[in-house]
Amino acid sequence: MNRFKRIVVIVLDSVGIGELPDAKEYDDEGSNTLGNMAEYLGGLKLPNLEKYGLGNIIKIKGISSIANPVTCYGKMAESSKGKDTTTGHWEIAGIIREGDFPHYPDGFPDDVMDEFKSKTGCDYLWNKTASGTEIIKKLGEEHLRTKKLIVYTSADSVFQIAVNEALYPPDKLYEICKIARSILTGKNSVARVIARPFIGTKSDNFKRTTNRRDFSLEPTELTILDVLKNASYDVIAIGKIEDIFSNKGITESYHSKTNLEGIKATINYLKEDFEGLLFANLVDFDMLYGHRRDSVGYAKALEEFDSFIPELENTMREDDLLILTADHGNDPTFKGTDHTREYVPLIVYHKGIKVGQKLGVRKTFADIAKTIDNNFNLNRLENGESFLEIILSLNKHNGGGYDFSNGDS
Repeated sequence: MNRFKRIVVIVLDSVGIGELPDAKEYDDEGSNTLGNMAEYLGGLKLPNLEKYGLGNIIKIKGISSIANPVTCYGKMAESSKGKDTTTGHWEIAGIIREGDFPHYPDGFPDDVMDEFKSKTGCDYLWNKTASGTEIIKKLGEEHLRTKKLIVYTSADSVFQIAVNEALYPPDKLYEICKIARSILTGKNSVARVIARPFIGTKSDNFKRTTNRRDFSLEPTELTILDVLKNASYDVIAIGKIEDIFSNKGITESYHSKTNLEGIKATINYLKEDFEGLLFANLVDFDMLYGHRRDSVGYAKALEEFDSFIPELENTMREDDLLILTADHGNDPTFKGTDHTREYVPLIVYHKGIKVGQKLGVRKTFADIAKTIDNNFNLNRLENGESFLEIILSLNKHNGGGYDFSNGDS
């Protein structure tokens, strides 16, 4: 099988593209991260993503549907239950979960919290659902006085610990999170324990820092990361990918803390020689703007990413494949502050595509993993349906610059 030497998957964290058929089960009817945001702002301006066919997937105010996109494009449904980061990324990597992770809308049970208090030697505040920014305003000063940890959760399967860095430096907070992770197993296996450090001296100047870290469960099944690493390919993780996969199946990682840092790291890695997968997460869309219901900030972050697409293209080689997608939605115009159950975009680019093709509505995010599996002739994953042949046939029929007809790269 002819193939690409390097595949780059960039997850635009939370950039959803319209409610899934089962959105009602999640109280997310009417959600549409890109569509609603565009309407709210009077239009989006993303010329490079427009060239990539973003406006051909759904109607987005300000983004035209064009005749000849230079990508293959479509959207993907999430087969797994849930709308959280871990579930979305695991499905992109080939795992379809039958059940959801446990959630704690009324807080974590006494036995969990008693063990947490005993093993960490720290008392805690709250232990209920909360907005991350609001809870530090509400309890940050009490935390500074008492040194008690702020523990909270959300609609996601998460155990979050907020502390002021003046009391608990990041390394100390990470140790506490690892203890929590060791406790939260079995029936209490939440998807992620999240370190949420902040700075400031009083409620009106508290600010979360970029030292957030996620401590996830190990994937419950084989992922495309494991498959590639076991076959001696490179698996480079950028952003919180190493956290989401508990560093499993990864050969090298760069823990970027912002979109800009992640984009630049991706471009820098593409200038080097490697063979395999580069898997990047750009977290700002979700963390800074989706959860905070900041449509203006969200749009500016999209514009920033869009502006780097020409440099990303110019850095890519003829035998590189770029896949842009998301892991869930987080509609900044929607009620509440939680993720939204949505389709995600699927945009696939390489230099051989002159005129693209629709990839349609894919049944699962796992189609990405299956395509990567297929590309490297490994054929280890069961879930998903590969779209590799569509991409290769377009290169051949469109007279692409890279000849895939005579052996491997």
